[in-house]
Amino acid sequence: MFHSLNVKSLFIRGCVERFSKPTVFSSAKCMWSSSGNIVRSSYPDIEISKLSLSNYLLENVKDYVDKPAVTCGASGRTYNYGEVQFMTDRLAKAFRAIRACNLRKNDTLGILLPNMPEFTPVVLGANKAGLKITFANPLYTPEEILRQFEVAKVKIMVTIPSLLPVSNFLKAKMEGYRGTICIGGKDDLDNNVFNFESLIKTDHIADLPTISPKDIAIIPFSSGTSGLPKGVLLTNENCVANLCQITSPPFNRYAHEECENKNVLSIPPFFHIYGFNGILNLTLRNGAHLISLPKFSPEDYIRSLVTYEPSVLFLVPSLMLFLASHPSVTKKMLEPVAEVLVGAAAATVQLQEKFRSKCVENIVIRQGYGMTEASPVTLLTPFKPDESKLGSTGQLLPNMEARIVSTEDGTVLGMNETGELQFRGPQVMKGYLNNEAATKDTLDEDGWLKTGDIGYYDSDYYFYIVDRCKELIKVKGNQVSPTELENIIAEIDGIADVAVVGIPDDLAGELPRAYVVLKHNSKLNKHDIISYIQQKCIKYKWLEGGVKIVKAIPRNHSGKILRNELRSLDQKGDK
Repeated sequence: MFHSLNVKSLFIRGCVERFSKPTVFSSAKCMWSSSGNIVRSSYPDIEISKLSLSNYLLENVKDYVDKPAVTCGASGRTYNYGEVQFMTDRLAKAFRAIRACNLRKNDTLGILLPNMPEFTPVVLGANKAGLKITFANPLYTPEEILRQFEVAKVKIMVTIPSLLPVSNFLKAKMEGYRGTICIGGKDDLDNNVFNFESLIKTDHIADLPTISPKDIAIIPFSSGTSGLPKGVLLTNENCVANLCQITSPPFNRYAHEECENKNVLSIPPFFHIYGFNGILNLTLRNGAHLISLPKFSPEDYIRSLVTYEPSVLFLVPSLMLFLASHPSVTKKMLEPVAEVLVGAAAATVQLQEKFRSKCVENIVIRQGYGMTEASPVTLLTPFKPDESKLGSTGQLLPNMEARIVSTEDGTVLGMNETGELQFRGPQVMKGYLNNEAATKDTLDEDGWLKTGDIGYYDSDYYFYIVDRCKELIKVKGNQVSPTELENIIAEIDGIADVAVVGIPDDLAGELPRAYVVLKHNSKLNKHDIISYIQQKCIKYKWLEGGVKIVKAIPRNHSGKILRNELRSLDQKGDK
């Protein structure tokens, strides 16, 4: 089953360098219940598996052991389900057996990888070994990675050769950092660098722990509704529950029809909760074939469309616009596509219509809504969507409740009334890592998750997002914390005060803009501040919205920044 591994694994650099018939369910309006304006899902509750995340994803692997599981669209390197399972088992024991790192259950593994096939067995193996997992964007600066990994108490990291300098940086800065596993590199045992291929070639002897549904599985980082990025504690049960919900018949195409073509093409990164649990894990659970790219390029993406003829596309709005507008993307290329799922940000009705004009007539376009704190999906368009609901982000998943809360007096509102969306369900996080205050601000005593987003639901219990009350800035679907940027800018000598807000942008959705107050006699200019952020942060956090020099930052009596007033400032020194 696995004899081809030696040949395939030697070609990792291709990804590294490119840095019975199913029951048919109706889409008619379903039964629902509510009490005191609390809305329950329109769909019956489902049973939530008690398996660990890795065991749940590979539970049915015997049914498709020889079928492709994950493929790099740039290099063509692929692993089938049997190979993924083999590597998962080998890595699980390896994590426990690496004496130099002395890993134990509940230690934290950091993953610094682009989308690549090896990401899958690394995550599943770590989960099987009882490790907690945190992800970082491989394009982050070393300082950004350090901040996250210190909070998560990372003991060991998995990365690629080009990012080994980051591991050296971490080793010098982090007291508890013990070693690095390098995919595509060589053993350097003197520095505790372990070659991925060597680990999976060895049948290690190690006892694997029992994994409880309540054990923490992953610690992704999110800014929540405000403030600095925080570690989100998601249990095995949280992740598995969300997968059970989105694979339930009303939301799963494979429950509606026989599908010979189970090729799925996706770009969203696996280090993002949407790309991880909403795409990678969902595809694995369905026994489908996921084709992804380590980084987006029009040539690689179009080549993947032609080569693999995917029946499902996972998109973000900017990629949907690319497909709808790029002259090299033809209607024939999109003919095999039966379903499109849009996440990370909402696709407008106009954008959907523009994309639909280039596709087959009966293509299904679905949208969802979620957040890292909910593993991530809370709302999803059913597989047989109501075409009159194009602007909606969907309906509540099974086992869920929602309410709309007034932002003025906290009362729970009714149908077609606009307020803050709040959710309760089995996929909602345990809390924030070592941050009780932030947990209480976001998750109340009754388990309601405050989203910071403003919306309403209609008479058919479809939900609509109309605004955002939280401070978080969304740049092409990426979270940007104003507080994080403000703290970095405040480091600059000559800054007296600073505030950052998002300003509207047609392509990105929003762009960060800084408003700064200079100290008396400061010689700083806008370009100094922009340059400083570019040195410290990943590109989507750059101040593409510009810098405005202002006389004062508007604040309330408690010192809180009045961000809405900032957006209307028009003072000397504006960009």
